[in-house]
Amino acid sequence: MSSPTTSSEGENSTPRFVVGSRDDETEFLGSNMKTDETDFFEDDEEEESPPERQIVVGICAMTKKSKSKPMTQILERLCKFEYITVVIMGEDVILNEPVENWPSCDCLISFHSKGFPLDKAVAYAKLCKPFLINDLDMQYYIQDRREVYRILQEEGIDLPRYAVLNRDPDRPEECNLVEGEDHVEVNGAVFPKPFVEKPVSAEDHNVYIYYPTSAGGGSQRLFRKIGSRSSVYSPESSVRKTGSYIYEEFMPTDGTDVKVYTVGPDYAHAEARKSPALDGKVERDSEGKEIRYPVMLTAMEKLVARKVCVAFKQTVCGFDLLRANGHSFVCDVNGFSFVKNSMKYYDDCAKILGNIIMRELAPQFHIPWSIPTEAEDIPIVPTTSGTMMELRCVIAVIRHGDRTPKQKMKMEVKHPRFFELFEKYDGYKTGKLKLKKPEQLQEVLDIARQLVVELGTHSDCEIEERKSKLEQLKSVLEMYGHFSGINRKVQLTYLPYGHPKAASEDEARRESSPSLLLVLKWGGELTPAGRVQAEELGRAFRCMYPGGQGDYAGFPGCGLLRLHSTYRHDLKIYASDEGRVQMTAAAFAKGLLALEGELTPILVQMVKSANMNGLLDSDSDSLSSCQHRVKARLHEIMQKDAEFCEEDYEKLAPTGSASLLNSMTFIQNPVEVCNQVFTLIENLTSQIRKRLEDPKSADLQLYHSETLELMLQRWSKLERDFRMKNGRYDISKIPDIYDCIKYDVQHNCALKLEGTTELFKLSKALADVIIPQEYGINKEEKLEIAIGFCLPLIKKIQLDLQRTHEDESVNKLHPLYSRGVLSPGRHVRTRLYFTSESHVHSLLSIFRYGGLLDENKDQQWKRAMDYLSAISELNYMTQIVIMLYEDNNKDPSSEERFHVELHFSPGVKGCEEDRNIPTGFGFRPASAEVNQGSLEDLSNEKGSDEPDRARQKSPQPSEPVSIQRRSPLIRNRKTGSMEVTMLLVPFLVLAKVFCLWVCVTNTFPAFPGSQCTGLFSTTVLGGSSSAPNLQDYARSHGKKFASSLTYKDAVKRFSVSFAKHPTNGFEGCSMVPTIYPLETLHNSLSLRQVNEFLTAVCRSCSESHVQSTAGTGQVGLSLTSTVMWIQTPASEILASGCQELMGRHGSELALVFSSSQSACS
Repeated sequence: MSSPTTSSEGENSTPRFVVGSRDDETEFLGSNMKTDETDFFEDDEEEESPPERQIVVGICAMTKKSKSKPMTQILERLCKFEYITVVIMGEDVILNEPVENWPSCDCLISFHSKGFPLDKAVAYAKLCKPFLINDLDMQYYIQDRREVYRILQEEGIDLPRYAVLNRDPDRPEECNLVEGEDHVEVNGAVFPKPFVEKPVSAEDHNVYIYYPTSAGGGSQRLFRKIGSRSSVYSPESSVRKTGSYIYEEFMPTDGTDVKVYTVGPDYAHAEARKSPALDGKVERDSEGKEIRYPVMLTAMEKLVARKVCVAFKQTVCGFDLLRANGHSFVCDVNGFSFVKNSMKYYDDCAKILGNIIMRELAPQFHIPWSIPTEAEDIPIVPTTSGTMMELRCVIAVIRHGDRTPKQKMKMEVKHPRFFELFEKYDGYKTGKLKLKKPEQLQEVLDIARQLVVELGTHSDCEIEERKSKLEQLKSVLEMYGHFSGINRKVQLTYLPYGHPKAASEDEARRESSPSLLLVLKWGGELTPAGRVQAEELGRAFRCMYPGGQGDYAGFPGCGLLRLHSTYRHDLKIYASDEGRVQMTAAAFAKGLLALEGELTPILVQMVKSANMNGLLDSDSDSLSSCQHRVKARLHEIMQKDAEFCEEDYEKLAPTGSASLLNSMTFIQNPVEVCNQVFTLIENLTSQIRKRLEDPKSADLQLYHSETLELMLQRWSKLERDFRMKNGRYDISKIPDIYDCIKYDVQHNCALKLEGTTELFKLSKALADVIIPQEYGINKEEKLEIAIGFCLPLIKKIQLDLQRTHEDESVNKLHPLYSRGVLSPGRHVRTRLYFTSESHVHSLLSIFRYGGLLDENKDQQWKRAMDYLSAISELNYMTQIVIMLYEDNNKDPSSEERFHVELHFSPGVKGCEEDRNIPTGFGFRPASAEVNQGSLEDLSNEKGSDEPDRARQKSPQPSEPVSIQRRSPLIRNRKTGSMEVTMLLVPFLVLAKVFCLWVCVTNTFPAFPGSQCTGLFSTTVLGGSSSAPNLQDYARSHGKKFASSLTYKDAVKRFSVSFAKHPTNGFEGCSMVPTIYPLETLHNSLSLRQVNEFLTAVCRSCSESHVQSTAGTGQVGLSLTSTVMWIQTPASEILASGCQELMGRHGSELALVFSSSQSACS
């Protein structure tokens, strides 16, 4: 259908006019009509109506709609057509007058809204037979979501998988509902949570989204906007029991909805807005309107818009698109809808409607179709200038936040019931099985209970599982009185020849019969402190992004908010399947994007679970042969009851790591230190038992709702497991001991238990040796183990760096309609990967030992390696950040076109003294003149470095910085360097932005009330804000500044103090340690360098894999020489890298790297 629909009577009944007719316009009014009930719209510029017969366009709608700003704007423009006159029917006429008395018209624009008598409008159309812009009969269907979905399906338009629950006594077969804890079954169709529940009536906006228990459960309740809220989170997890509903699959859209507005089948305007289901807060502009930004539709989406317009016979039609997993799904059709606050749209809409009406009713004019220019035809003018670079991509790999101590128990099981369970859940397919769901854990508990009972009644029965282990399995699964997948999980691994070696506490010989290794894990939940750390780090992370402009300049970190709110930020957040990792990612997203409310809706919509063949997960219980060798050597060295000798240092610390050598020097005799640790643990458990006997401590609540009984359980288990029956120590328990004492020293210090400080100091020294060396002792082992952990992640990072140019899978801002956005073409790609300690250790090992740079030839890299060598622990919230910049002034094929920076933070500060803290050289240091650390007391230290080829020296600023076009840096000798990596804006705005940059000194006070974690060492990228309420925020917080400050000064001081020390006020929070600032490892890498390095890592992995399968046993890697000989073009590297990865990691990873899947880009 290429033209709007006509009335049901057909085209022959449509009135047509010729030029020259002189009928009096008043004849169009019914004889009994009051003329004041009808409004005429005429062009104000015309002194009198033209003599020719006019085409009368009637507007039949409720007053709220017909007199709205968009309608008024469009009708004013429509009246500029010489032969068109607009008549608006009054609401009183529509509601109270019979249709015979309604004013006559040639063309009718009529649409349903609350209170509108659609039946009368249909009767009027049959009576007068006007040309209909929007078909009226179809508007009945639009009011019923069941009919809308039926029509969409018939037209072949993608929509979410759904089922209809009709609670109609006449149709009982359509009312079959079975509700489970984490799913609902509707007439045989199963919908796992999260799913959406919509009332069948389109007028009912109470849509509910139900979340799985693994994400926290509960539901998000959407409603028609009230003030600044559009939804609210509820703990209620049960579906509604009255009324008819559509149940549909939840589509993960990264927190964005797209609303599409058609004007005829060949025109569609699209706007994106924050999803109402995300946190329920409506973002509004200064006029109180919801903030939306025009985005460009893909070719496929334009075809969908055409289909919707034609299928529903609505020339002016709005509908909702969900962009998920690389596809677009229609989830709602609203009928007649106008765009708000877009003059360009008003012009386009009036022009198209006028042309449609003229072509239909006055064809003799031969009105041509005039469709406004598509955005793709408009060249986006580059706005970079000088040597300023544009931030294109941010990749961060981040460890989870503070957690409760992880606890683990291993046992070998051979009972047939365990094998039956293993087979039931398809464990034989991969040889491994994870059981996390409540019903699965209940089955394990049932088996454990049965076997414990049988052991008690039949002492000679053939049950090989040890009773103590079975009882522990039973007691752990019975904890809390309910199951939660985040708290506990059971892993089963098939062992065809039994356990590979005897357990350290057993002297049993190796059996040849098959068995299952059962690993029970519990604890490890994200603590409230961990949530605060993640959210504050997310808030501070904004400061890395270029700023906004205009009234919002000067607020650090708001450049990211502006980028994101204007849909120029392509953000994807991935997390492993561990609950603590996923909740860390959700809390970080909450801080990063300034969201509100509960973490559950954020987790479900913003965080992608990346448990696909080890992208972010690892099976730590299935060790490689190299890891077995490393652990055996560690065990051997650490069992030596003598002081470390030179040979021990060479065996245990061949890399010469400073932190490792320091710990070995402190330990001296490992067995003696283990004896001390064991004695201290015994003393600790004794103190806890005494506290338990004290009536005053009976109801004592420890941190995160732990009890003294549970605290005693974890320490008693460590006491039992650490010293084995043969008197030797199980050094694999040292990380667990350190984990527990670190937790208690930080969170349960109020107990004032004796010996905890000494136990912390000794166990940390041992852990600082054991933990990093478990990932390899020499460089070759470190690389082999590292690549085993994170090869998929390395390939994904390489893909992220390559795909920096826009594609059809991201929201593109529409340049023609984007008021107030000075660089609509800019897109920043952000990929955040949240994972556990193993991946962070492994990725850092690859950068350190893989041959990225030669530290003998590159002084900056040597200093970075020395700094990393001094880091003893990769604590919670450790970050490895890669930033990619583009200089649009350079030739696209030039190596100088793309610029890569590598940054690192060791995470939260521990309990050690400040004097032991290693220091780096600042965030983005000016290589030529800065050599300083991240701590305040280093601000006076001086150092030298080789000149930075890519940068030129600029004078130390003492006043607001002036722009030097030739230099990308704005520097301060005392505090490092600042590079403003933003697209330059027109000079008036630019001057305003840069006026707010001031010299960073130690004299500025912190911004009171700020609890934002310190992201950067010494200095950060500046920013400006975009959030509409920031000016109000500054004014409302003005009272927190010194009374002598003006508002302008307040903005400056907020900017500087936030940038330099956003942690002030956060460090003092109870039980929440601060996070070390980011330190730059290198800031002058080329993309080609990094790409070739990553390719070499992957290629060497393939070669070593071939060698090992050939039986050579040679697994050492030497990547430095490999890098020098690679000359493969980037596109070939990308293609070959993907192919290699597909071959090595199977079809699941194909999903991750498919370029058509936006969710995985």
